[in-house]
Parts: sequence; C-alpha cells; structure tokens
Amino acid sequence: MKTGTLRVPGAELFHEVRGTGPMLLLVPGGGGDAGTFDGIADVLARDFTVVAADPRGYSRSRLDSPEPVDQRVETQSDDCARLIDHLGGGSAYVFGGSDGAIVVLDLLARHPGRVRRAVAHEPPCVAVLPDAAEQLGFFGKVYEIYRAEGLAAAGAYMSEGIGGTLRPLPDPATLPPRAAERVTRTVANLPRFMEHELRQFTAYEPDLEALAAVADRLVLAAGRETRGHLPHRPAAELARRLGRELTEFPGGHGGYTEAPEEFAELLARTLRG
Repeated sequence: MKTGTLRVPGAELFHEVRGTGPMLLLVPGGGGDAGTFDGIADVLARDFTVVAADPRGYSRSRLDSPEPVDQRVETQSDDCARLIDHLGGGSAYVFGGSDGAIVVLDLLARHPGRVRRAVAHEPPCVAVLPDAAEQLGFFGKVYEIYRAEGLAAAGAYMSEGIGGTLRPLPDPATLPPRAAERVTRTVANLPRFMEHELRQFTAYEPDLEALAAVADRLVLAAGRETRGHLPHRPAAELARRLGRELTEFPGGHGGYTEAPEEFAELLARTLRG
C-alpha cells in the first residue's frame, strides 16, 4: 500500500492506494476515514487499484483554517474529482457508504465524466423521503441532544431512532495496532461529525434530473439487515424515482465492516455490471 497527500483548495487530503487495475475510489461515511475500508480493500485490490482518502478535516486530512468548518457535500465531491484526476485522470469506479454515498451521488451528478460506475450504499439524504420534515426533525433532535448531553447520549438516541442498526465501535485495546488506530481516529472525529456534518448532509437533496441522465451508471444499494428501517429508505426511494432496482448487500448500514469478504465480492461483481 502506498500513501500520499494532495493539496486541494482549503485543505490537504491524505490518501491510500493499493492493488492494480482500473481505479476504484472508496468514499467513507461521516467520521470515517480511509481505514474504514481495510476489510474490503485487500479483496477489491485483486481486481482494482483501490483508492481511499480521509475526507477534509478528518483524521490525517488537514484543513488550512485553524477552526473546523461545516462540511459541504459539493466540496467533498469536488475533492473526489480532484483525487481521481491526481491519481490517473479519466474516470473511476466509485463506492460510497452512508454520507460517502451522498458524496458519490453528487459526484456522479456534477462530475459525470469522472465516474465509470457508482454504487451508493444507504445515503442518509432523508430530504428525499415523503416524511422528510419528520426525519430532518429527528436528526435535528440528535444534534440538540449532542449539544445538551454529549456524544454518548446523542449516539444512543440516533441508534434507537434508526432501528438499532448501527453496531458500536470495538474497544481499541482488543484490536491489532492498525485497526486500533483507525477506531481511535474515528472516535476523535465524531464530535466534528455531529457539529459540522450530520444536519448538513441529511438535508442534502440530490439532483434527480442530472442523475436520471446517467442512471445507467448508478447502483442504489442498501443492507439486508436494515430493510424496514430508516437507513434503507432513502436508497429505496431514490431507486424508485430513478426507475432502478435496489441492490441489497450483506450486513447493515456498515456492511463493508460487518461482512467484508462477502460484501467486497458482491461489490466487485456489481461494479463490473
């Protein structure tokens, strides 16, 4: 595995590259980083040049500003486009999970020439739902609890509200060094995610007209274990509106960490079409 950095407007992006073949960019969810995909990256590296980055402001990707700023979907998708250009140009296969799936939707809508095929796994853009106001209010309540009672209380409320489909992070003391470092970084990222990303990303409304024009390159995906719960619903609604089938993957909202081998093999087949 090789590591590197890329200067982008307002930040420096840390990224990891492994494998050979066509480029596959993996985009992590809120608070996650490149290490989120360790479980699937080595499997995918048999067929792809796998690229994963820490989003700006998280983990090893530093902002130029001394203080955190609100995360914007468009800024993160622009960063992805620049990373694709930097590491070979042309277009890439792209996968995103959770908030990373929202970034993938925006990347495909606004930078379609950079994307060969995209898989968006459970994008939590609840603004697309018929009960959008209720669900946006739910995430607003999560933020209020975070401000009043702290991260643990907010996380417990959110987990219960989405059907208990989020698995807790493991104790770093029980993990090998690289995995322990990843969990430690994620825990350090969570306050920034709660303050500067949760409400901003869940309120994002995809450009359905732009996505419809390239819908043949988009796969909407969801976890088998989240069926009937909130994390599953936006992907299903977007698939319905775009006239696409919903592809179900093993595990729940973070299936790529829960059943990595099976998830990676299905993802590789899906990307090949």
